[in-house]
Amino acid sequence: MRYGKNVTVENAELFYGDFQALKNINIEIPENKVTALIGPSGCGKSTFLKCLNRMNDLVEGCKVTGSFKIGDVDIYGKIDINELRKNVGMVFQKPNPFPMSVYDNIAYGPRTFGVRKRAILDEIVETSLKEAAMWDELKDRLNKSALGLSGGQQQRLCIARALAVKPQILLMDEPTSALDPISTGKIEELMEELKKDITIVIVTHNMQQAVRIADKTAFFLLGELVEYGDTDDIFTSPKDARTERYITGRFG
Repeated sequence: MRYGKNVTVENAELFYGDFQALKNINIEIPENKVTALIGPSGCGKSTFLKCLNRMNDLVEGCKVTGSFKIGDVDIYGKIDINELRKNVGMVFQKPNPFPMSVYDNIAYGPRTFGVRKRAILDEIVETSLKEAAMWDELKDRLNKSALGLSGGQQQRLCIARALAVKPQILLMDEPTSALDPISTGKIEELMEELKKDITIVIVTHNMQQAVRIADKTAFFLLGELVEYGDTDDIFTSPKDARTERYITGRFG
């Protein structure tokens, strides 16, 4: 099954029991770009993000309707979920390295998909750490526990772990909200580099971050996609008054 790097969502709605968390979402996310999802807490950004690799399947009473396509693949059709999540990686708000060595954290995904040869795993570990701009920091600590790394290093390790299975798309749910400015800067530089090869969709509360890194920005409010476009346009000449109120801080 050929997963592409672009996402097309049509008439998407999501319910948790009787509560409607997403309302008629239509969006095209282009490949090899960074797309930021912004909006106040509880507006549906993270819920939408998790639709793209079916993480919401794990929530009881969750029902999704509408069409979600990655490339030409209908991801809510009959597909292999593991294959989907291999192609659509995810990095969470809090760094969540496994309680094992740096090496085993990164080799975990490839091993799950059947890679056993040490030489190939060595290469994947090195390449993934280089892609995450961490090889020089960690090449002498590969056998040390990942839990001994700083928060910023742990988060970049989680990015390297996601990259190890060669995803087409990387979902990032507020990946820098728990980090200091220097670590945040490193992850932003990393996104800039990674988008040459993969599509990135990031949920962020930090509007300066969206301005710095995103090519496209989508503004969510109360489960609706209010406005979506080039980041410059959204922040300098928003078409919807609600967007303008939010980005100028005159909200609520």
